[in-house]
Amino acid sequence: MEFKNDIGYRKETLKKLLYNIQKSEDLIVKALYDDFKKPEFEAVVTETNYVISELKDTIKNLNSWAKPKRVFPSILNFPSSDYIYKEPYGNVLVIAPWNYPFQLALCPLISAVAAGNRVVLKPSELTPHTSSIIAKIIEKTFHISHVEVFEGGVEVSNKLLAQRWDYIFFTGSAPVGKIVAKAAAENLTPVTLELGGKNPCVIDETANLKLAAKRIVWGKFINAGQTCIAPDYVLIQKNMKVNFITFLMEEIVKAYGKKIDKSPDFARIVNTKNWVRLDQMIEKEKVIFGGETNADKLYISPTLIEEPSLDSAVMKEEIFGPILPILIYETEAEIHNVISKYEKPLAFYIFSENKSFAKKLIANYSFGGGCINDTVVHFSNKRLPFGGVGHSGIGAYHGKLSFDIFSHHKAIVKKANWLDLPMRYAPYKDKLASIKRILDWL
Repeated sequence: MEFKNDIGYRKETLKKLLYNIQKSEDLIVKALYDDFKKPEFEAVVTETNYVISELKDTIKNLNSWAKPKRVFPSILNFPSSDYIYKEPYGNVLVIAPWNYPFQLALCPLISAVAAGNRVVLKPSELTPHTSSIIAKIIEKTFHISHVEVFEGGVEVSNKLLAQRWDYIFFTGSAPVGKIVAKAAAENLTPVTLELGGKNPCVIDETANLKLAAKRIVWGKFINAGQTCIAPDYVLIQKNMKVNFITFLMEEIVKAYGKKIDKSPDFARIVNTKNWVRLDQMIEKEKVIFGGETNADKLYISPTLIEEPSLDSAVMKEEIFGPILPILIYETEAEIHNVISKYEKPLAFYIFSENKSFAKKLIANYSFGGGCINDTVVHFSNKRLPFGGVGHSGIGAYHGKLSFDIFSHHKAIVKKANWLDLPMRYAPYKDKLASIKRILDWL
């Protein structure tokens, strides 16, 4: 069916997409495994089921989200009725990353379609099996005039960015985000940039160390650490370090066994280039657990590094892999010295039973979002905005917010004709004092 911009058509196509995804779920899970051995549990929970949940929620709420919203009018416009209308931007480009290649391609697409846009989707070339099945699902679901997939590498992305768009949604690294923002600026195109950063994980002396270790191991090593909101490094109070490291080691073995390379629950690095980058981070550091690598299998084990220099490779950039540096602090000034060295992160994690300490850290540092006494899980609540700040991103989405970012919010005042106050019209003689009194009263 050719593209139409009414709510009924949008819901019909989204229901068709839901059907096609559910029908293809086993194939999607297999594609994710073929690309970088993503475990079935992680593939379902963080990819297919997440997208299915997003689709169902969007279909259920689309009518109310798209309905003009009445707002309280200004007395200066009396008598009037004021509304916010939501209209599609038009032609939208979505560029997806490789680390969650199904979820982070489909979720923005769903919201862009729900808002009434035409969409071009560029999935990641680094996960070709997933990219291929996305293209097949889209082809089955949408008319080519509505949604189209362009597969390929950097050259395809560059050609797409050279076109004029009404909105661009990009998920990926900050360096590429700058390229996208520069291309968008040529046409004054609005953008959402979902990027990353060095996400701190601060642990104080009041924390439940064993539980903290369990939650950090899960948040750090899910998807083999290739998660933009994974804890990037730990800052722990000095006298807690030894016990914490012991708990970390225990939890890693509990999760993946003693022979981690044989575990069905641990993914692989996406390609050789990223494997080499991560392998080089480990080379000169003090590895206290893990450190096993296999280039042929793109395997790097969960690795703990003790007190690396802030000038070391592992601390210079976002790790984006299964390597966890552990640093110590004694004073809050030392916490600040580390965190302030980096750009604003996408996520921030605090493990503490001291409410005032946690509150102070949240107030003192700017970041996209985070958790107290957990990691990563803030992403799962679609009522919370997800997005960065500064170098970790521009704009936030999830749930209704996703619909809103792909919609232009148009202000409309419907003025009644039964009364027309003369105050605003020229000549203005003797009116200024009266109008100032009204404005002061407001």
